Amino acid sequence: MSDVEMSVEKHVFEADVAKLLHLMVHSVYSDKNVFLRELISNAADACEKLRYEAIVAPELLGSDPASRITLTLDEENARLIVEDNGIGMSRDELVESLGTIARSGTRAFMERIEAAQGKDGAQLIGQFGVGFYSAFMVADNVDVVSRRAGSDKAWHWASDGKGSYTLSAVDLADAPARGTRITLHLMEDAKTYTSRWTVERIVKDQSGHVPVPISIIEKPGAEPMQVADGTALWTKQKSDISKEDYTDFYRGVAGQYDEPALTVHFRAEGRHEYTALAFVPGAKPFDLFDPDRKGRMKLYVKRVFITDEAELLPRYLRFVRGLIDTADLPLNVSREMIQESPLLANIRKGLANRVLTSIEKLSESEPETFAKLWENFGSVIKEGIYEDFERRAQLLALSRFRSTASEDRPRALNNYVKDMKNGQSAIYYLTGDNLAQLQASPQLEGFRARGIEVLLLTDPVDSFWVTTAPDFEGKPLKSITQGAADLAGIAKQDSEAASSETSPAVAEFVSFAKATLGEAVSDVRASDRLTESAVCLVAPEHGPDRQLQKMLQGAGRIESAVKPVLEINPGHALIAALASCPATESALREDAVKLLLDQARVLDGDKPEDPRGFAERLSRVFGRALKG
Repeated sequence: MSDVEMSVEKHVFEADVAKLLHLMVHSVYSDKNVFLRELISNAADACEKLRYEAIVAPELLGSDPASRITLTLDEENARLIVEDNGIGMSRDELVESLGTIARSGTRAFMERIEAAQGKDGAQLIGQFGVGFYSAFMVADNVDVVSRRAGSDKAWHWASDGKGSYTLSAVDLADAPARGTRITLHLMEDAKTYTSRWTVERIVKDQSGHVPVPISIIEKPGAEPMQVADGTALWTKQKSDISKEDYTDFYRGVAGQYDEPALTVHFRAEGRHEYTALAFVPGAKPFDLFDPDRKGRMKLYVKRVFITDEAELLPRYLRFVRGLIDTADLPLNVSREMIQESPLLANIRKGLANRVLTSIEKLSESEPETFAKLWENFGSVIKEGIYEDFERRAQLLALSRFRSTASEDRPRALNNYVKDMKNGQSAIYYLTGDNLAQLQASPQLEGFRARGIEVLLLTDPVDSFWVTTAPDFEGKPLKSITQGAADLAGIAKQDSEAASSETSPAVAEFVSFAKATLGEAVSDVRASDRLTESAVCLVAPEHGPDRQLQKMLQGAGRIESAVKPVLEINPGHALIAALASCPATESALREDAVKLLLDQARVLDGDKPEDPRGFAERLSRVFGRALKG
């Protein structure tokens, strides 16, 4: 220790510092890596301060005008050194900034800048005296040596973070020419922060876009190697950014290797100002349907990474990757609670609107690209129809659906409405587990016979959003497996199609079937939706449709489904034959009615409710047919 450093002042932190330190280390930050972000933020802040003070005092830059931040890794001595050539601190500034956690030199500096030249002043990052103490999460001792630009004195601040610190003058030969050098004496379990791979990854993930270049020195005496150039891509003009630049940045921020299907880059101005750079991936992320998956939009404040858990987009846009950067949020101890900010609510709304509008434009300008995007993410976007009332109409217009008129390529609802038949008042849909099953559904027969288009909905979310979207352009959405079909007013296309008129004998058989089945069904009626099959099941007019009932029952949300309605095709040959059976064949007719119900269950993708009874009835009917 030199003579200059012999006179050591010992200071006790101001009131409640120990308590705040404990909070900082154990409660505020969930990720210890954040300490490096904080130190780099402060270093960048110091460089920005110098840049603005040098406007009126250029001599402060001396012969070293270029700002820089250097990270030195000292594995042998378990040390990590963070050094900048920014404004530095005097003795009083060290006491003010580092002696009191709740105070910051940044605020006073910003007030000076704004008073002098308005709000277009320094783009300052970090608040010294707040984030700085996160260093004690990984270090049991911290040394700070600082020399203010233009000063002929340097100072050494040291603490173990347990209630006090020391302050002493230091020989200029042991101090930076200007700026601050912070040396962290790492704890045993934090020595990984001397690994170049670890430190470089953290810098690129969390601080790669601060406005100051960052270099790493692998060991004392080695040459520095730049890992961040100090330029944030999203701050550049779009005309200056190539498609390759966007793709490279997307791959870094998204952790994927495909090309983005859509890039959304804009700057919002006005009451709230922020820059957004968002990407829709070209491939489906593996965790798209993970129930615990959170959004992948990162929040930056003045080009400093804050969090990737701010939920900057609604959950139905969780596949979007990218970032938001704003200068309107404070970068202080409350940043972990930043989601409560009204500004964030404004950003969420503006970003969601811009992303959806960009997807809409893509559907018009590049339909093939949009078709691939919809194939990857349509089932997720449709969650918004169920969740986002404000944008429901927009999301319905954006959505695409397979239908009986377009089974190979999804169609928009506005095209469906244009092609509706005369006399058709509703948009019809059918939900199920897969397209092949829906295409074979007997409930479609009457609609096909009349040339009425039916949406074929196979995503699980479809059964839910249709219950909350009452109409599109004034046309209600109606399930073809629920309630009456109301097709009598629309003529069939094929004049040779079987008649659906109900004869007296068939009407009597329908009444017999209703009495025979009793509580097994809620009703039995003649159908105008069947043209080929003898029977089908539909849900009653009120309540969930058949598919939603199955989903709710399978999830344990309801104990049992509502009893279905059995519809009988009055024009079917089998029904006509059964209706003509004499009254003496009541046993046969009873077996036949129950077999028809089981047949309808099988056509609906279910099993007979009583397999043994089904087998016995089938054997009796076969036996009688063979005898007869």
